[in-house]
This record gives sequence, structure tokens and C-alpha cells, in this order.
Amino acid sequence: MAESERRAGASEEVAPPVQQCFMVPKKEINVVSDMAKWKRSQAYADYMGFILTLNEGVRGKKLTCEYKVSEPIEKLVALLNTLDRWIDETPPVDQPSRFGNKAFRTWYAKLDQEAEKLVSAVIPKHLADAAPEVAVYLKESVGNSTRIDYGTGHEAAFAAFLCCLCKIGVLRVDDQMAIVFKVFNRYLEVMRKLQKTYRMEPAGSQGVWGLDDFQFLPFIWGSSQLIDHPSLEPRHFVDEKVVNENHKDFMFLECILFITEMKTGPFAEHSNQLWNISAVASWSKVNQGLIRMYKAECLEKFPVIQHFKFGSLLPIQPVTS
Repeated sequence: MAESERRAGASEEVAPPVQQCFMVPKKEINVVSDMAKWKRSQAYADYMGFILTLNEGVRGKKLTCEYKVSEPIEKLVALLNTLDRWIDETPPVDQPSRFGNKAFRTWYAKLDQEAEKLVSAVIPKHLADAAPEVAVYLKESVGNSTRIDYGTGHEAAFAAFLCCLCKIGVLRVDDQMAIVFKVFNRYLEVMRKLQKTYRMEPAGSQGVWGLDDFQFLPFIWGSSQLIDHPSLEPRHFVDEKVVNENHKDFMFLECILFITEMKTGPFAEHSNQLWNISAVASWSKVNQGLIRMYKAECLEKFPVIQHFKFGSLLPIQPVTS
């Protein structure tokens, strides 16, 4: 520590020793060759580390189990409840095309306007300067208002939003289970309601060859929840009865239930990738395979990552080992 820093710290007890310079995140991946920059970045390392930490945190645990719920977690749920209420207040409009209801743009405009205020309500006063940076990830996490679509890049923005809240110390290590089971799960409910209400298009969907039209992370964390389950095996998730009886405990089955509500016809046809996964022997194999697939199909795909934004909390700079 430099002498001047030590003196400054001594004279001003209130301020934290290192003053973080927050910034509004911006795009950095503009051409395919920029992807190498992303994979070497501090942002990639921190994002993936966050996903994997949560993956371990929920291993073998049910959604309905007991876990600590801190005040910031409660505030995040309240924020998501507000977004949900706005959907009720913004009914779909009559329009010729079935998909991409334009009322989504009205709903989104409200979020765009209020995001910083919503985030400020979650973070303590002394971190107020972080709100504009963190709020960008919240705004990016609900779909695109021009195209009225939603995909894994938007989902990644929400995980990045939560990761930033961890980096500034609002969320802590002992919040892990609540982050997935309470906050992320509530986020999924709100996203499903958006997708249904405004008939959103899947962003960059690979159709029948993708895992799911809209989400990916709940399959990763949801398969981790099922590791070492005494009776449920991967082959069981294509069984309607098993899904109906267990979906409230397991995120993975909740996803399957939503797919079967939204799609018609044989499961093997509309969700071929998941059908193939049901043949894998164990949940830990499924979990490992999905992590590999997530990196390859989402995080290493230019059309997804070109929209990702980088700031002081998730920097584009290379990892400093």
C-alpha cells in the first residue's frame, strides 16, 4: 500500500480503501475474431466461475428445501414481482401477426426507464454509484424490444446481473442456494410469462436441434439438483407422471413441464436434444455434458456473445493470473 493511500485511508474512515470506478458497460465483441478476446477475458472467467459455483451449491438439493434468505434476496424477488405486475398492467394488443406482440415494447419501455431505480432499491447507499452499471445487465436480461425475442444471451445477462451483485458484495457466498432457488427461479417464472403473454420469438433458435427455445441455465443447475437422486434417473424426465409429481422440487422438470405445455406432438420430435439426453446413464454425466454444451452452443457463439456488454465488474481485459 502506498504511503499516500495509507494516509488517505486513515483520514477518511468512511470510504472503503479501494474506490471502485464504475462505468456503463458496452459491447466489445464486434467481429468474429474478437471471440478470442472474450474467451481470455476476466469477464468470461468470472461469469463461468459464477455459473459453476452455483452448480455446486445446488447439487443434490430440492427447490423446496430450507436455505437462508437474506434481505438483498428478498429485495431481488420484490424487483421481479414488480416486473411481473407490469405484465398484468400491459395486456397484449390486437394485431394481425400472432407472434411478437407489440405491447412488449410498452412493457420494456417501462423497465428501460425504471431499471436504475429498481437496482438502487436492492443495493446499499454507499454503492449507489454501481447502479447504472449493474442496471444495464437487468435491462439486457428480458429480451430484445425491437425483435420481440428472447434467448440464452438474455438469460446470460441475468446471470451476469447476479454475478455483478456478488462482485460488489450485495450477494454473498451463503446466498448461493437462494440465488438459484429463489431469485433465478422467480426470474424464470417472469420470463415464461413474458414469452407466453407477448408470444416472443426464440432468439437465434436452432429449432429442434437446440436444447430449448429460450433457456439453458436451469437445465445445468436443474441436472445438478438431481445428482445422486435415489430414484429419479435421466430416463424418467420424459415420463409425464414423474414430471407432474416432482416438478415443484426440481428446476429441470419444471423446464420440461413448460415445454410440454407450449409444444404439441411427440417429445422426441419437438425436443430432440433433450430426448437424446434422457438416454444418458447418470445425472452427473448429464450435468457435465450440459456445461460443455453451454460453452460450445452459447458462450462460444458469436451471434450470442456479440450482444454481451463489458464494464468494470465484468471486464474485457485478459485474466490476470
